[in-house]
Amino acid sequence: MNAVNFSAFKFKNSPPMIKKIEHIGIAVNDLEAATKTYETLFKASPYKTETVEREGVKTVFFECGESKIELLGATRDDSPIGKYLSKQREGIHHIAFFVDDLAAEMTRLQQEGFQLLSESPKPGADDKSIVFLHPKGNHGVLIELCEDRA
Repeated sequence: MNAVNFSAFKFKNSPPMIKKIEHIGIAVNDLEAATKTYETLFKASPYKTETVEREGVKTVFFECGESKIELLGATRDDSPIGKYLSKQREGIHHIAFFVDDLAAEMTRLQQEGFQLLSESPKPGADDKSIVFLHPKGNHGVLIELCEDRA
C-alpha cells in the first residue's frame, strides 16, 4: 500500500508560515519547586524570569536546544493559569510556534477556520507578541503563535 503525500496537494508551493517550536509551556502549582526540578534536569539555571501582571502569571524560561521550556505559575487565582490549575493537573499547558508575521498568520488561520482567542496580538513574556488558538480546533491542544516584539 502506498502512502499518500498530502503535502503535494494544497500547500505545494507555499512557504511555511510556522518556523519552529518556540517553547513548550508547563503549568505548575509551585514555581520555585518546579524551577529547582528543571535546573537539575537541564544542569542549568533559567535564563529569564518574568512576571506578566496583565495575565497574572510568573514565567521561568530554560533553553533547550533551539527551543525553550516555559514554566508558568499563577500570581492570582483568577488568572488564566490559576483557573487552569484549579481544573487541571500540572503539566503541559501549551505549545508555542514562532512565526515571522503574526498578523498575516492570524488572518490566514482565521480564513482556514481556526478560532483565535483574541482579535489582536498581546504582549507576552520573553519580548514576544502572542495570540492563542482555541484548543477545540486543535484536537485539544492550546497553541500559541508568537513573534519577536519590535
